[in-house]
Amino acid sequence: QVQLVESGGGLVQAGDSLRLSCAASGRTFSDYHMGWFRQALGKEREFVAAIRWSGSIIGYADSVKGRFTISRDNAKNTLYLQMNSLKPEDTAVYYCAASLRSNGWLNLRQEVAYDSWGQGTQVTVSL
Repeated sequence: QVQLVESGGGLVQAGDSLRLSCAASGRTFSDYHMGWFRQALGKEREFVAAIRWSGSIIGYADSVKGRFTISRDNAKNTLYLQMNSLKPEDTAVYYCAASLRSNGWLNLRQEVAYDSWGQGTQVTVSL
């Protein structure tokens, strides 16, 4: 399995921006489609965004569309999530996840499609 480590979280004010990073190691990064999920306190983990191994974007949750951008740099083995115009409701622990291409999952908005998960990074947005 690939190992994933998120970074870049923090405490910001509404309207600010953050960029999360997810560093991958242990396996060939381009063997994986990648996703971002988040879990707010007391709520279930939810899909945020996903990207194919090639860099083509699978999609975004409606709640973040137009504000967040997912990207990856296969040469640096790193996944990114640029978050703009942050809102208090974006407060959550953000997780990156990897889905091995050869497993053939078609719906990469589902948690079950992912084989490996990072430990998460906290994002807190205040008013």
